Amino acid sequence: MSGAREAGSGTVVWITGLPSSGKSTLAALVAAAHGSAVVLDGDEVRAALRPVPGYGEAERDAFYETLARLAALLARQGHVVLVAATAHRRAFRDRARELAPRFVEVFVDTPLAECRRRDPKGLYARAEHQLPGLGVTFEPPESPDVRVLPDDPGAVQRILACLT
Repeated sequence: MSGAREAGSGTVVWITGLPSSGKSTLAALVAAAHGSAVVLDGDEVRAALRPVPGYGEAERDAFYETLARLAALLARQGHVVLVAATAHRRAFRDRARELAPRFVEVFVDTPLAECRRRDPKGLYARAEHQLPGLGVTFEPPESPDVRVLPDDPGAVQRILACLT
């Protein structure tokens, strides 16, 4: 865990992993167990922004900067903010860490084959040339605070332990 601690500040928990790895599901489980966390799902935030951000390199840079700033803003107001977003470049997550009063990085380490099998949105079938893990490089965290494997029964409790 890192980030500059501030008295009375909250925490940004950034849940990263390949598309369809289970980030949103994990964020919802942690939020339910925590009781008062704010969830910023990357897909939902992207859909709420106007104009809707695209997927080019510059657009992704701007989107993840915006998401990191929004999460940090909420954390500075004392919230636990669960960000479920691929953030495929370490630089995106490093920037979020710099901005947050307190930062926890969670890596949902689901193999690409399993993500492709799950693919509830049909992302892998539609956009292989633009998807992190296939046509776009995904840089996994080098030392995440929590590493989550598929069907990991202790994942929620390990994340909650980082919040105390």
